[in-house]
Amino acid sequence: MISGNVTIEAVEYELPSLVITSEQIEEEIRETMRRLGLPKGLLRALTGIGERRVWNGEFMPSDVATLAARKVIETSGIDPEEIGCIINTSVCRDYIEPSVACLVHGNLKLSPGCLNFDISNACLGFLSAAQVLMMMIEAGQIKYGMIVNGEVSGKVLASTLDRLRQPDTTIEMYRDNFATLTLGSGAVAMIVGHKRYTRTNHQINGIVSLSDTRYSRLCVGQPDFMKADAAEIMNRGVKLAHETWLLAQETLPLWHDDTIKIYIPHQVSSKNIQLLNATLGITPEKQHLNFMDYGNMGPAAVPVTLKMAEEKGRILAGDHVALLAIGSGLNCSMVSVTW
Repeated sequence: MISGNVTIEAVEYELPSLVITSEQIEEEIRETMRRLGLPKGLLRALTGIGERRVWNGEFMPSDVATLAARKVIETSGIDPEEIGCIINTSVCRDYIEPSVACLVHGNLKLSPGCLNFDISNACLGFLSAAQVLMMMIEAGQIKYGMIVNGEVSGKVLASTLDRLRQPDTTIEMYRDNFATLTLGSGAVAMIVGHKRYTRTNHQINGIVSLSDTRYSRLCVGQPDFMKADAAEIMNRGVKLAHETWLLAQETLPLWHDDTIKIYIPHQVSSKNIQLLNATLGITPEKQHLNFMDYGNMGPAAVPVTLKMAEEKGRILAGDHVALLAIGSGLNCSMVSVTW
């Protein structure tokens, strides 16, 4: 989808204060690792993740998404009455129903005319919501739209550690649950709007997406359990990313490594990033990475990283920014932004 009329008006995030190191996780399952012959330091060595964060207390996804949403409204200076749609993209949910979006809508006291619903697309959800809002804005249906995300991974991490502590845990069970140990928590919100009203001129040039649902069961999750074939997801996901990259080169303007100033990728582990770089021909120094300190934040990863890169001074006006994400399904999206 080629755009040109949609801009990013503001991005804000909130992070939990409680830090859990990879060493603390391994200490929790020390006896299991000893029995299975697994060395200390394996989690950090295989993933590159030293820390991840969880919310301290009984926070729900809608609670933390609301924190980020209030912050982004204040930062943008946009009248909440002009927000025509709010979409939540969290993997974590308060309930099966109603949607998290409607809970955040109620917390913010948004207009009754503001549409509210969830988009569930694993780690790709935030970019999928951006594509939907782009179409609505291009069609003249809304003036501004908001995307929110609140990931509360502490619960699934705790239940996974309980499972891995059991004396009947096998090496296969450890491998199946390994990806869950990389998860981190966070909340983020973004407001997008039509460029005729922009205060930032951060223009979304377009987005391309591809899927390969032959591999939709490589990672399956429940609120207290996630089973993943991490190696196969990495290999199949990067292959899909390569196909999406070629489509982006055909579709999006100036989509080449030499014309892209900075990459904002979804981040799972160091091995995933290394394989992605080698396969796509990405200059590693152009990436802004934070998975080492925050783990895999799911759909929140790309927008949080985008904002962090701006805060660090790595994104300046006029820079060509590439957003890259792969999600369970498998699905892949790439977005071109002129900052």
